[in-house]
Amino acid sequence: MTSRREFFKYAGIAGGAVAATAVSRVAMAALPEPVIQTSPQTMAPLVPSNGQPYNPVVTLNGWTLPWRMNQGVKEFHLVAEPVVREMAPGFKAHLWGYNGQSPGPTIEVVEGDRVRIFVTNKLPEHTSIHWHGQRLPSGMDGVAGLTQPAIQPGKTFVYEFVARRPGTFMYHPHADEMTQMAMGMMGFWVTHPKSKHPMIDEVQRDFCFLLNAFDIDPGSYTPKTMTMLDFNLWGWNSRIFPGIDTLNVRLNDKVRIRVGNLTMTNHPIHVHGHEFTVTGTDGGPTPKTTRWPEVTTDIAVGQMRQIEFVADEEGDWAFHCHKSHHTMNAMGHAMPNLIGVDHRGIAKKINKLIPDYMVMGERGMADMTEMEMPIPDNTAPMMTGEGPFGSVEMGGMFSVLKVRKDQKPGNYKDPGWFKHPKGTVAHEYTGPLAEPARFKSEGGQSMPRVQKSSPVTEVQIRKPTSHSGH
Repeated sequence: MTSRREFFKYAGIAGGAVAATAVSRVAMAALPEPVIQTSPQTMAPLVPSNGQPYNPVVTLNGWTLPWRMNQGVKEFHLVAEPVVREMAPGFKAHLWGYNGQSPGPTIEVVEGDRVRIFVTNKLPEHTSIHWHGQRLPSGMDGVAGLTQPAIQPGKTFVYEFVARRPGTFMYHPHADEMTQMAMGMMGFWVTHPKSKHPMIDEVQRDFCFLLNAFDIDPGSYTPKTMTMLDFNLWGWNSRIFPGIDTLNVRLNDKVRIRVGNLTMTNHPIHVHGHEFTVTGTDGGPTPKTTRWPEVTTDIAVGQMRQIEFVADEEGDWAFHCHKSHHTMNAMGHAMPNLIGVDHRGIAKKINKLIPDYMVMGERGMADMTEMEMPIPDNTAPMMTGEGPFGSVEMGGMFSVLKVRKDQKPGNYKDPGWFKHPKGTVAHEYTGPLAEPARFKSEGGQSMPRVQKSSPVTEVQIRKPTSHSGH
């Protein structure tokens, strides 16, 4: 193995000073072999084989990047390249990512580690990597043109710095950022504490994932990179429900979930059945005196939130973004709304003549799960997922927290659907019912209006008949 001094000589770094720099062909032989992963499934945690031990994280529908130790330095190799990501079964997208996948692999280190990351660019344009939230030398911050030259196609640069504080961070390009992040270029970084930390508790389950958004027309493969607001796919680690794995934990496990937001809007992340506390941000662990119980936490653009709770309620619990349109898959925004209009059977007949016809039916969006509507190739249904009691009618940023008393420690296998104890499932009631209480008054007002209101007009709904008079 090439020594540290020899490596820097080959790489053209004078006197051992470390800066993001191109790596010569001679030095390429010293690079760690890049590890590529294309499976969309959640990989088992990477237990450290060398370096300081820690409790590793599990990346939802992702994996952790292996490293090698080179004279006390942890060396990683990231390859920026075009990838094909299965966003859900039957739906694949042509994205950009790292090491065969979008998002790229999670990087795990320990506080105080000296880390060296080789970055090879196999994209059709220049790039860089910004280590979001890290304390490091300015020349390692990864802002192309400001702190370093851009990494040109075919070139390899090297970043080196010390992981100075524990916490949860992200990495993403800072070159043609809008295009490259819209194409899926991002990844997670976790720095574990080197010793027991007064504000970081030990946990039995530690999950992480990134929030991302894409605009991919139904039937196509490549995101629209100029979209600013009207995204139609909201994902966790570039996966959309029902393609998002469940989070499987043991009853009474202490659970940590780290969520980073690299979309263009905020996301209120909500857990059913449990209260949690926000124990960390990308600024580090939060002081314990600032924590309070929540069931939803809002994660703004560019932020990370780390939540923790004791999984002491057995069952299958929904876990999702609470913006309802973020729990749907690709859809249009110009659908007519015919809620309240009785047009039974009409939508299905029209759809046989016009396959792209979609309408909010007389009962709302739930009608779409029942339409015999062909969808374009390479598209996920808008609302889907079959649960033990029928259609779940969800998409996008949605998954399930599965808490089981018989889940083995360290076992992340899906245990299947929860077997509810007798008498604990909501069911149809067929007995007599009293008249329910209903609201009957609009109340008063703080002061009289200057102008009198016009007569109240009640909207009347009628069935569509013919086109006469149109």
